[in-house]
Amino acid sequence: MMYQIFKHVVATVVFVFASVTNLFAQQPGSGDMLNQIGMLKRLEAMQPDSVGPKYQLALASLNYAITNPQAPQTEQVLAQAEQTIGQLAQMKGADQSDLCTLRGFLLMVRIVQDPAQNGRKYYLDVMQNYEKALKLNPHNQLAQELQAKFVEGMKQATAQ
Repeated sequence: MMYQIFKHVVATVVFVFASVTNLFAQQPGSGDMLNQIGMLKRLEAMQPDSVGPKYQLALASLNYAITNPQAPQTEQVLAQAEQTIGQLAQMKGADQSDLCTLRGFLLMVRIVQDPAQNGRKYYLDVMQNYEKALKLNPHNQLAQELQAKFVEGMKQATAQ
């Protein structure tokens, strides 16, 4: 029991540190984001049975991919994110709303990578994932923000 509490305390400290680092970074470069992903991979490896590090790793990977959709490392980062989301889905403690949010975000990144080809292919799935996430947890702030950004981005893309 004490070990689990310790694991949660360590995870919380790391997440707070990563969050504060992100807040104070003007505009993190792709190298900084990749370093953060590497740090989260190490944390996740130390706590393979914990949901938190996997969730943060998938989220950081998707954030990198959405801001650097054409970077050479993006496909590898996305493959890692997809694998991590799959692992999360197998865990009993995983929040289903968060899983739907991550799945929607993954498909949203795919659309950003190639809007012409992937827009029609994934649009409905992205919307369904965000709607399901919000149905499961109406207070899921990340799902609300991503859904709003996605809808706005699609409006802009279709207006052109």
